[in-house]
Amino acid sequence: MLEFDPDAGESALVERIAVLERLKSAAAAAQARSTAALDGKRRSREEAAGVPAAKRGRGLAAEVGLARRDSPFKGGQHLGFAKALVHEMPHTLAALEVGALSEWRATLVVRESACLDVEDRRRLDAELCSDAEALIGVGDAALVADAKAIAYRLDPHAVVERAAKAAGERTVSIRPAPDTMTYVTALLPVKQGVSVYAALKREADVCCDERSRGQVMADTLVERVTGRPADEAVAVAVNVVISDQALLGATQGAAVIAGYGPVPSAVAQQMILDAVSDERSRATLRRLYASPDSGALVALESRSRLFPKGLADFIGLRDQRCRTPYCDAPVRHRDHADPHRRGGATSAVNGLGLCEACNYAKEAAGWSVTTGVDENGRHTAVFTTPTGTHYHSIAPPMPGTPKIPKSTAEMYLNGRLLQVIAA
Repeated sequence: MLEFDPDAGESALVERIAVLERLKSAAAAAQARSTAALDGKRRSREEAAGVPAAKRGRGLAAEVGLARRDSPFKGGQHLGFAKALVHEMPHTLAALEVGALSEWRATLVVRESACLDVEDRRRLDAELCSDAEALIGVGDAALVADAKAIAYRLDPHAVVERAAKAAGERTVSIRPAPDTMTYVTALLPVKQGVSVYAALKREADVCCDERSRGQVMADTLVERVTGRPADEAVAVAVNVVISDQALLGATQGAAVIAGYGPVPSAVAQQMILDAVSDERSRATLRRLYASPDSGALVALESRSRLFPKGLADFIGLRDQRCRTPYCDAPVRHRDHADPHRRGGATSAVNGLGLCEACNYAKEAAGWSVTTGVDENGRHTAVFTTPTGTHYHSIAPPMPGTPKIPKSTAEMYLNGRLLQVIAA
């Protein structure tokens, strides 16, 4: 079934696509059953071992995420989805198994029923998904609308309380976009979100210049948040890691913006020049040292006399993102891989940059992290889960590191990088 025939006709190819989609849905259902079974077995074993109820299952979400090559956050979503389907929503699970629902659409049904108690959730499941044939042709928006309507009819107070609670989860996040752009996303209550968009749209309606509507709205957002014109440098600290050769324009390569990721060196160079040329801003340089043959960050010049602060800066610059495999979250904690309480050293080798969730997950029983340095001088970490499965992580190389013979690298530590702090 999975073997591809390049000579197949169009009808056969369409049928193959449909069959593979149904197979994906069936596989998702099987994953859900396996995930729920793993949760049950883990909790039963921990209960027999005397683990308090509040601590049972700790770290399991991260374990599921690693097994699915996803972040621990997504692992938590997969775990909650599986438990809801298997234990509370059998009709949705059956529709997923036969391909009437995709994994994403089954997730939408589970999400919209999350505010209900178990009995009402089962009623919604039966009313919405007991007839798998009726789900064929239903789009995402229609499915969500039907689920919302049923949930509100079954328990209007729960739906209203959920909306009120969601307002407390308002936040702003940032993530990279293609072509050296970025997504700044605001999760807002509907009234505030609509007001923000209406204000930006109104500005675009009255603006008469060569910019497009989208450009006017984006520029207006930047100006109103920063208090400065969109084409001027913003008075906040931005850490840029770039090689000295790229900064001076002698070579072209990549640079790293802390909290964002890699960018072309020419873009970073222009950012730095803008900061230097603006009398209201200032830029300072701090030398970093990378192994010339591997690009591994090996030292940092610190102007502080407090070694822990300098070490924390070093780990953050070396790791750039959470070191748990598949997790791209920003580094929030600098933690001991071998815990300090067990004699773990406060050192660069034993130090690890992790997001908050991953740091807490690795503290669960059965987890361990072993760090070291490979033959190329790169910092390594091996995450071992309670099942004994190993996941490997290597610190990313620094940008613009020159390539020279290893023998020379061992004699001379001359792979200089510059950390530019523009404010």
